[in-house]
Amino acid sequence: MGLRADMPLLARHEGEWEGEYRHLGRDGTLLDRHRVRMTCAIVDDTTYHQTNRYTWDDGRTEVHEFPGTYLGDGRCRFDTERLEGEFRELDAGTIYLTWRYKGQDLRLYEMIVLSEDGRSRSRVWQWIKDGECVRRTLIDERRVG
Repeated sequence: MGLRADMPLLARHEGEWEGEYRHLGRDGTLLDRHRVRMTCAIVDDTTYHQTNRYTWDDGRTEVHEFPGTYLGDGRCRFDTERLEGEFRELDAGTIYLTWRYKGQDLRLYEMIVLSEDGRSRSRVWQWIKDGECVRRTLIDERRVG
């Protein structure tokens, strides 16, 4: 089997998404807020590709590419200059990711929940350092294409 057959939920995420990231400190204080436009695509039966375009109110922008390789058994791996990790489907509506920023003693755990109609999704990151959650990121997105 291939990526689309083994990861049907990931295939439902294909398309264009827009939303907002809210980074919160351990005490819930807002640390950062910015917009995102994301493109999710399955390139072939072995490759997933995601492009994230971030925009802040002060005019700053960043673009990051996340190529993923299908490992089989419903798992994908990504490895870029900045970070590396894996993701898998937990059930019919939830994807789970874990990754680390290279050169940092920091692990991140993300859960993505797609709405039943496929038009919106919510994402939560937990940033773990030395076994403690030091930050959380909340992301709400809507499908735009």
